[in-house]
Amino acid sequence: MKRFPASVYSLGEEPDPRFSLANERTFLAWTRTGLALIAGGVALEVLGLDLHPGFRLAASLLLMIAGTAVAPLAWWEWMRAERALRQSRPLPGAFSAVVLAVVVVLVGLLVLAGVLWR
Repeated sequence: MKRFPASVYSLGEEPDPRFSLANERTFLAWTRTGLALIAGGVALEVLGLDLHPGFRLAASLLLMIAGTAVAPLAWWEWMRAERALRQSRPLPGAFSAVVLAVVVVLVGLLVLAGVLWR
């Protein structure tokens, strides 16, 4: 039986299903995170909070762009982890978590600047 993506499933041996399902749940959690970031960006702009308009717009755009980027990053992280599981290698580090942490810090700084310079 052919499974998608072949670049993942053609490697190694079938791992314990619990690990593959946990990897899939992590992928779905990242996808929900992306949706939350997009919703937060839309809400920040639509609610028109009493923030400096330029900083508010920048924070909103950063949230929406990051939320959109999370989906392909989640897919990439899922494939890396699944390949490692199938080849009995150590799991890779979570690159996406570092990127998300940087985005959250930047958004926080933009909102803070928007409050201070309204």
